[in-house]
Amino acid sequence: MTDSHDPFAANPYSPPTDRDGADAAPSNDPAGQTPPPAAPHRDTEPTVEVPAQAPATSEAAPPPPPAPEPQTRQAEAAPAATTDDYTHRYAAPTDQSGQQGVPAGAPLSNHGDPFRDNEPTTSFATPAFAAAGAGAGAGYGAGGHDGGASQTPPPRRGGRRLAAGLAFLVLAGGAGYGGAWAFDQQDGSGSGDGTTVSSLDTSNKATQTKAPSGTVEQVADKVLPSVVQINVKGGQESGSGTGIIISSDGEIMTNNHVVSVAGDDGTITVAFNDGTNAKAEIVGTDPKTDLAVIKADGKSGLTPAALGTSADLKVGQEVVAIGSPFGLESTVTQGIVSALNRPVSSSDGSGGDRTTFPAVQTDAAINPGNSGGPLVDLQGRVIAINSAIRSGGTTSGEAGSIGLGFAIPIDLAKNVGKQLLDGKTVAHAQIGVTVDNFLGTDGITGIGAQVKEITPDGAGDKAGLKEGDVITSVNGMVVPSSEALVAAVRGYNPGEKITVDYTRGSQKSETEVTLGSDGGTTTQ
Repeated sequence: MTDSHDPFAANPYSPPTDRDGADAAPSNDPAGQTPPPAAPHRDTEPTVEVPAQAPATSEAAPPPPPAPEPQTRQAEAAPAATTDDYTHRYAAPTDQSGQQGVPAGAPLSNHGDPFRDNEPTTSFATPAFAAAGAGAGAGYGAGGHDGGASQTPPPRRGGRRLAAGLAFLVLAGGAGYGGAWAFDQQDGSGSGDGTTVSSLDTSNKATQTKAPSGTVEQVADKVLPSVVQINVKGGQESGSGTGIIISSDGEIMTNNHVVSVAGDDGTITVAFNDGTNAKAEIVGTDPKTDLAVIKADGKSGLTPAALGTSADLKVGQEVVAIGSPFGLESTVTQGIVSALNRPVSSSDGSGGDRTTFPAVQTDAAINPGNSGGPLVDLQGRVIAINSAIRSGGTTSGEAGSIGLGFAIPIDLAKNVGKQLLDGKTVAHAQIGVTVDNFLGTDGITGIGAQVKEITPDGAGDKAGLKEGDVITSVNGMVVPSSEALVAAVRGYNPGEKITVDYTRGSQKSETEVTLGSDGGTTTQ
């Protein structure tokens, strides 16, 4: 039975398998006036009704479902429009009418369609099969739902997937823009307002102008105004070194071997950090500790260096050396404290006075010309006076840093400096014994300082030391050699008490020694 009111009766739907082998043309019932039956409400994805291409098979098309009476069909069609059926609604052909009062051949209106005004229209390219069948009456005529040319509408499901894809792209694009903006705000490499920054722009403030506390830059900024270059010329030679300002009126501490070149008739000139120069005179020297004090003429308002303490230094502590290596003034190098109480005996390389002191060893680069300059901690406090380097067997004029530099502890330097400024004879502590290296059974390992002679009524004699005793430590500090004992005692003042560990034969003992004085020598 054929429904004369079915607008799709002219092109009934047939599955692809039926179309592939079909050769019969679909029936065309121009008399159909009754609209198709309302689709039932479904909870699942709506079915898409798409007109089929004219089949090429001779088989007859399946008969359409029976049509009810027109009055009953119109009554049922009204509530169907309010259901949740989202099936695409396509315009009927122009030669048929699915509404009352609409003449044949006119397009259907949207009366009674609640989705017509609210549903967005999606345009699709005309499929190949629709273009091929346009002349055979398989498609819709002009004046359809969108008033466009004849084309086969796409399935509803494809349109929904495309819309979902577009929505995803919009969200992803928005997230990308927002993410990039947030990254730009957090990243210091860009300008949030789009402004271009150039290193050549004089207004660019990318360079840090204030050094953070505890950095080498901050230390140099603090200490350099208190460091000077000392140029010396004598009758036979000349040279240069470094000094530390210790008073605002021009008192400067340096090494004895720096100024001793001048002799009695030489010239000493001081170059200050601000570019000014002044002549200087020797206040006092102490060859045994390699320390000296000079005074610049006509200076005032200088910045004295801050003197720290060497008593609580730690191996591995960061330090900074400042000086004029090879005449290059205001040179700053960095390193660490490599060792403490290192016994060092040094001279100026010309056969002059030999000095022994308990040195602070550092790997900060120290070269000829650094002598007399400060070794400072990261707070800018002077903790030692640079004095000697291990030259690797070269002569003093060719020596350079190999990472083995030695400085006089500032506590010792302060004690000597005060005595020199007061015009006193510098007194050095002594233990009152003559010692030599004592080796172990292998004949090469030093294990102490063996007493060879004892000064009558000297500090050692009063403490009960005997010839043959082997001193192994002073106040807990290991003494592996005779030079180490001299350096350890040199770090104390006359009258101080120390604890000495020693062995006598196979017996280990200790004794307390009150240090004596050598009377000192001060050269002016």
